[in-house]
Amino acid sequence: MTHDAPLIGILVIGLGLAFILGTIAQRIRISPLVGYLLAGIAVGPFTPGFVADQPLAAELSEIGIILLMFGVGLHFSLKDLISVRAIAVPGALLQVAASVMIGASVAWVLGMNMGACIIFGIALSVASTVVLLRTLQEQRLIETERGRLSVGWLIIQDLVTVLALVLLPVFSPMMQQGSHQTISLAGLAVTIALTLGKVAAFMALMLVVGRRVIPAILHYVAHTGSRELFRLALLALALGVAFIATEWFDVSFALGAFVAGMVLSESELSHRAAAETLPLRDAFAVLFFISVGMLFNPLVLVHQPLPLLLTFLVILVGTPLAVIAILRLLRQPWNTTLFIASGLAQIGEFSFILAALGMKMKVLDGRAQDLILGASILSILINPFILMATQRIEAWITRHSAAPESPVPDEAGILLPPPQPTTLESHAVVVGCGRVGRLVVDGLLGEGWSVLVVETGKMADPFASRERIELMLSNAAEARTIKAMHLEKARLLMVAIPEPFEAGQIIAQAKAINPDLMIIARAHFDSAVEHLKELGADHVIMGEREMALAMLAVTASDLPFDSRPPLSDPAAESGLDPLPV
Repeated sequence: MTHDAPLIGILVIGLGLAFILGTIAQRIRISPLVGYLLAGIAVGPFTPGFVADQPLAAELSEIGIILLMFGVGLHFSLKDLISVRAIAVPGALLQVAASVMIGASVAWVLGMNMGACIIFGIALSVASTVVLLRTLQEQRLIETERGRLSVGWLIIQDLVTVLALVLLPVFSPMMQQGSHQTISLAGLAVTIALTLGKVAAFMALMLVVGRRVIPAILHYVAHTGSRELFRLALLALALGVAFIATEWFDVSFALGAFVAGMVLSESELSHRAAAETLPLRDAFAVLFFISVGMLFNPLVLVHQPLPLLLTFLVILVGTPLAVIAILRLLRQPWNTTLFIASGLAQIGEFSFILAALGMKMKVLDGRAQDLILGASILSILINPFILMATQRIEAWITRHSAAPESPVPDEAGILLPPPQPTTLESHAVVVGCGRVGRLVVDGLLGEGWSVLVVETGKMADPFASRERIELMLSNAAEARTIKAMHLEKARLLMVAIPEPFEAGQIIAQAKAINPDLMIIARAHFDSAVEHLKELGADHVIMGEREMALAMLAVTASDLPFDSRPPLSDPAAESGLDPLPV
């Protein structure tokens, strides 16, 4: 008996292939995203063998986008977005305009009409939110200034895309080949005002009502003590708000989920919410890349090599050059400029939607859609390598600069210089300043240590005014940050971050610099303990084990001996002769 189970097929075969190819990619030191995309190509309609259900895969990938944007919103606040508005708003608008002009010029060279040129250019101007956010999460950059600026940039691109999706059908009669129709300026103004009004209404609803209702619901569920209900509430809220944003306000799923997360970010439950949604978020994000891979027709490489190359160069060269020019004009440092330029050198989900809309409007043909899809897949495949090259260029600039690049403050507060080397000696270094890290820093200061705190966000701000302490706002896993810590002169390294892979990178680099350095780390699992010890940690503290030992110690010290249960003799209970005394 055969069963038609497309959902199970996608999950089993798609995720299984993604796991295998992603593992191989990781093994050869490239991004697992490449493996996920190749898995999508393998189960797509343009390659032999199993063909997954494409519409179903696309819907599953939407869940991944929603959960990813919800997770990003949990690390953000309205204050964070406002802080980067002076750079993100003009920068993103200028970049989109420049990319549209470059893309439209290429489309004109390829023989497309004016309407097709406009849609083609817009489709090539908007980066994939998922790809860039995955990069930010992998490098722990979400809460840094470059991370906030990147997310702000993506939000502006999202709003531009929403506006384009609403306005393009209005212009449809004018954009078709050979059309001489005109459009009412009054009608156009009403459409624009209505679209912006819906976005404003959604934001107002979330900031006024959602800001109170969403945290209240989660606090109530948290007090029930049910972890299952808490996870269910998070999923219902994230998906529900995204659905309402799309159905009622014509706002994208991604923007709706981001705002929901941002509203919750000010609650004390935000960190727990981020941890609880992480496994599902990662799994569905993989399905997004599988669904993207399924769209790629490898034959476009044979049938349209030159047009595909020109389209690809708009994304790979045109947009990054525009971003570099804009950010340097806005007086941003080179490391921020290069990172954002390389991160935006790809297109994704919004480009697919725009291409599909162009086809529906009968403005774009199948050839143009194939070019957009093909260039998108290639850009996502190549983007991890571009980021790796950018990091090396950034390191080279840092090494060969006559003097460290000085930060240039502006009204947005963007300030991300290369980390300055610490002046401390015989000091303790604490990586991570969350709940555990803060207690560690307090204890070390109380014992008279000089402490260097390395943190990517604002968690270390309470220590800024304390004596015998230095703050280094940077990613501790980066080689330049490790160098700036002066570990060869340090006596103690406390790795207080919970992520075992990132902690392992830090420990391995630190041990290579100073083999005699005492390194203490934290972990949640036995496997993580062994992993960190193999890389050089002298001691690894597992929180759950220490809590259990502390509970037993309290029992041993406080419970009277006479009230304890008698120790049983296992031999006697089994019917054997008792052991001799």
